[in-house]
Amino acid sequence: MFDWFGFQQGATAFIIAFAAAVAFFVAFKFIYQLVTPYHERDLIRQGNAAAAVSLGGALIGYVLPLASALSQTVSLPEFAAWALLAGLIQIAAFIVVSRFVYKALAARIEAGEMAAGIYLASISIGVGLLNAACMTA
Repeated sequence: MFDWFGFQQGATAFIIAFAAAVAFFVAFKFIYQLVTPYHERDLIRQGNAAAAVSLGGALIGYVLPLASALSQTVSLPEFAAWALLAGLIQIAAFIVVSRFVYKALAARIEAGEMAAGIYLASISIGVGLLNAACMTA
C-alpha cells in the first residue's frame, strides 16, 4: 500500500534539499564568474566556445561534490558547510591554474582557444571528482 504520509515527508525533504542545492549552484556560478578575469556571459553570447567549455567544466566540477554532499550529509547546515568548502576548492583550483600553472590561460580563453577551455574544464572536473570522493564519511 502507498504510504502517503511517508511520501509527503520525503518529498518535502527533497524539495528543501533541491532548493538549497540550486541556490548554492547559482551562488557558485555568480562568484566564480566574479573571480575569473574575463566575462563568460559576454564571451558565450559572442560564440566563444572556449569560455562555454571552461565555465561548464567549473560548474560540473562544483556539482559533483555538491551531489556527494547531498548524499552524505544528514542536515542542511552540514550540507551548506560542504557546499561552501567545495566552492572554495573549485575557485582555488582556478586561481592556482590561471596564476601559477598556465599564466596565459585567461587570454587564451578570451581569444576562443578551445585547447585552453578544455584544459581548464578538465582540471575543474578532476578537482570536483576528487573533492566528491573525499566527502565520503
